[in-house]
Amino acid sequence: MNADVATIRSFSRRKAAFAAVLAITILTVAVPGRACFSIVVGKNASADGCVLVGHNEDDGAPQIVNHHKLLRKTHPAGAMVTLQTGGSLEQVPRTWACIWSEMPDMPFSDSYINEWGVTVCSDNCPSREDRPELTNGGIGWDLRRLVALRAKTAREGVLLAGRLVEQFGYVDSGRTYVIADPTEGWLFCVVNGKHWLAKRVADDEVAMVANTYTIREVVIGKGGVLASKDIVDYAKSRGWYDPAGGAFDFAAVYANPQAATHPNNIGRQWSGLQYIVAEPLKEGANLPFSVKPKHAMTAADVMQILRHDKESESSSAPAAPFLCALCSGATQTSFVAQLRSGMPQEMGIVYWVSLASPRTSFYIPFHFGIADFPVGYRLSSKRPESQEFDRKVQAEFEPDMREAFWTFSNFRDKMDRKDPSAMERLRDAQQRVERNAVEMQGPVEDAAQRLHKKDAATAWRLLENYSRGVYLSAMEAMDVVLSAE
Repeated sequence: MNADVATIRSFSRRKAAFAAVLAITILTVAVPGRACFSIVVGKNASADGCVLVGHNEDDGAPQIVNHHKLLRKTHPAGAMVTLQTGGSLEQVPRTWACIWSEMPDMPFSDSYINEWGVTVCSDNCPSREDRPELTNGGIGWDLRRLVALRAKTAREGVLLAGRLVEQFGYVDSGRTYVIADPTEGWLFCVVNGKHWLAKRVADDEVAMVANTYTIREVVIGKGGVLASKDIVDYAKSRGWYDPAGGAFDFAAVYANPQAATHPNNIGRQWSGLQYIVAEPLKEGANLPFSVKPKHAMTAADVMQILRHDKESESSSAPAAPFLCALCSGATQTSFVAQLRSGMPQEMGIVYWVSLASPRTSFYIPFHFGIADFPVGYRLSSKRPESQEFDRKVQAEFEPDMREAFWTFSNFRDKMDRKDPSAMERLRDAQQRVERNAVEMQGPVEDAAQRLHKKDAATAWRLLENYSRGVYLSAMEAMDVVLSAE
């Protein structure tokens, strides 16, 4: 038994350890069931009065997920940025600090949150474009990174992304990027080549995306809509849009028809929205871009939706018309970004992250101001070989804080082989760990803010120990669930 296992199992015998640690510190292309899903909650639709972003990142194994804290950097005049696709552009004088969720060797799977709360993630949304215009190799992986490193607001990020797409051309078929900050949430839809369109989520509404464009009838420049200047004229020139047939419907015009009508894409968006609407939505492809929720949403509400699977349909969520689990064995990481204002940004921005599928994992909170993630959240920046992946996830389970991704992925492998009674024990454990984390968040942050005025270092130790306590609780819970039989 390694030292981490001993620590975790000792922790399970000390029920008050979490509180004690804190007290001491105060004193001192879509495939069914295997595709990404995103949620944007407008600031007036959330209980915190801020934008919330939720995202499940789905990619086929073998994978690994690393987490980094990037620091602010200054750059000399004349410095250049070389894109992964070969093009280049001038560097800016200063780039912002970021949380970076990295999936090595995956060009479209990383997520970012910067020091201003600008959050960027994406969902594959195939387009019908078959004649893309690219310059100097186009742009792909670098698009979201440049937005996170350079934008102070979501709107600034949308406009920057638009300029980059128009300059280089987008290298993939199509994608919807969530670009959000504490006050605004946007869906930025990019098409292979140099065309894009973005729409702001209304402050009192919630939008969800499941691997096909969701922006429907729009008037360019009105209603929170921005776009490349020839988005309509180009569609007319290709025969995709005839103004005589009605208003410009971006999704109908630009989406790949198979993706737009795929029952899994429609079903997942429908299933997610069903959690929050006051009246059931009509089944079918014409789902709304966004809806008003029946009550103000919390980060925990977003976690519940992201955790939705087929088992959920028999309990808390209405039965869906299609195969539509929102998380699966292909969900490599999931997060909820709590983008609060009205308090120091380093404390107000909280990244609740689940490694592996949230079906079997736990959301652990990290405040933006932490010095870095625990060592176990950063492993090799290289996509693993299948043999290594299988060896890690199929080995005997041992909770190891030095290898967070492998521990949670190994646990998922074990739970996928268990019967429903084991899943019930896990759901109880998830609720207990995350409920305790939510209940302690406010008091811990209040104490940290008071401490910060006199002793910033102790304040940050408090917040880091809060995260560590939840992390230990999750490790303990996994060990207990598997040892119960």
